Amino acid sequence: MTRTRMLLATAATLIVMTGAARAADPEMTVFDWAGWEIEGVLTDYVAKHGANPTYSFYADDDEAFQKVSSGFKSDVTHPCVASLPRYKDAGLIEPWDTSKIPEFANINPVLMNSTYVQDDGGVWFIPTDYAYTAVAYNTTEVPAEDVATLQVFADPKYAGRISLPDNSDDIWALAFLATGVTNWDNVTDEQFQAAADWLRSVHPNVRAYWADPAELSQLMATGEVLVAWSWNDGVALLQAENFPVGFNRAPAEGASTWYCGYVNMKDAPGSEDKAYDFINSLLAHGSARALLDELGYAHSNNAAMAEIPVEELQAAFVDPVTTTLLAQTPVTAEFREKMIQEFENIKAGF
Repeated sequence: MTRTRMLLATAATLIVMTGAARAADPEMTVFDWAGWEIEGVLTDYVAKHGANPTYSFYADDDEAFQKVSSGFKSDVTHPCVASLPRYKDAGLIEPWDTSKIPEFANINPVLMNSTYVQDDGGVWFIPTDYAYTAVAYNTTEVPAEDVATLQVFADPKYAGRISLPDNSDDIWALAFLATGVTNWDNVTDEQFQAAADWLRSVHPNVRAYWADPAELSQLMATGEVLVAWSWNDGVALLQAENFPVGFNRAPAEGASTWYCGYVNMKDAPGSEDKAYDFINSLLAHGSARALLDELGYAHSNNAAMAEIPVEELQAAFVDPVTTTLLAQTPVTAEFREKMIQEFENIKAGF
């Protein structure tokens, strides 16, 4: 699946894919985001085993956790790091043996800087991909000065013409930044309430809460949505297709960065050796190019990223930024549940 085909596919197509298994190697089951069966990151795995792993797909982190905590079995699962504590607290995962992962030393150290990722018990999470969430906008109808601040989402001028992500990580990153919080590790009750109040004030302006980049790309391409809190990939694609879409990663309050990776599931049904073959295939240098071309994301392997020309990283909006960044770092299971519930209340009009 090419990046263009994935992002311009209808949201309905991706929903159909969600939860469906793509059968291949019966000894290796990967539970992953819809669209992540990328041939270029499976090259070494297929060369060794003659077939792709078996894939089962989900649409977001909350769906994935609910399924694995209800008994679904996979060998590896691909959460974003903010969701990691739930997997650890529930006893669903076991540490990786990094001696079996040759490229481990090349992983961006910033992505390893959490006691949830690694502690005295071992390494619980192998980061593989990261990117940014910032302000996408229609450059023909929205002046650049309007998107110089995150308060554009509360501007009545854009009522019914904005789109926000339908996931708790990105939505709260936006709300905290908009209310002056740049690190969500120790949010006070007062800060949380201020962010929730801001989201409630913005809710009437929302045309749609987007569930995937394909949906948002369509909303912006048709002109229904003029301003969005967006991942970088859809914006890069729309620009490549000559749509008038800009991406401001440096609004006054800042932008957000997220990263995801793989956990080693406890009591997995398949081959442990193949789980390591899979993660090694994904961390291979050639996988960085495939990840950028197919999905528009940066690779966690710094040495592999160094082999990609800077101008290509800039075109995909995954080159380094100097703006304030709220990193979507791991949060406690209790705080995550609080974010999820409050967001559901806001969307429901409460």
